[in-house]
Formats: sequence, C-alpha cells, structure tokens
Amino acid sequence: MILAQDGGAGGASFMPILMIGLLFGVMYFMMIRPQQKRRKEAEQMQSSIGPGDEVVTIGGLYGTVASIDDETVMLEVSPGVLARYARPAIARVVPKTDDTMVAESTVPDEVPTKD
Repeated sequence: MILAQDGGAGGASFMPILMIGLLFGVMYFMMIRPQQKRRKEAEQMQSSIGPGDEVVTIGGLYGTVASIDDETVMLEVSPGVLARYARPAIARVVPKTDDTMVAESTVPDEVPTKD
C-alpha cells in the first residue's frame, strides 16, 4: 500500500513546474518582449535624427536639431538659443508640416443668433 501511494505523488510534482514555466512564458510575451521592441524603436529613431529635424525631449521641450554627435544633441530652442541634451533624452521627432497648406477654419463666418 505504501509503495502505491508514493508512485502517485511523483506525478503531482510535475504540475507546479509546468505552471511556473507557463507563467514565465506569459510574462515574457506580455512584458519583456514589448519593452524590448519599444527600446529598439527608440534607439532607431534616435540614430536617424539629423540637423534640421524638429524634436521633443522627454521633458516636453520642442527644438530644432542644430548639431549632433555620438552622445549629445544641440537643440535650437529659440532663435540664437542653443541647449545641449543627451541623445537618449529625445522622445520623438515632430512630423514636418507642409507650410503651403492652409488649414480650413471650422468656425462659421456668421454666428446664428436667437431672435
């Protein structure tokens, strides 16, 4: 009788190991892999910027890239005002807008009044 019970307990110890492995697999695909993808996209964006690009820093400062080297970026935040930032401090590149296109106003010419 005792030997029969020991054999049954060995099969039950496989289940917790399987659950732990499944938990690590889910955490990898839900947390680690997306974070690695975002980091890779940020590094690619930071390596593609060049002079003349308008960027936003992680602090929310808008500026135009004046010069760039391996570790730093010089931003022109106002005409004649340069600020030096670390390259990873660039959050995103602002898309260039076409100055020849004029946005149509959504405000009507006349405001209706109640009589």
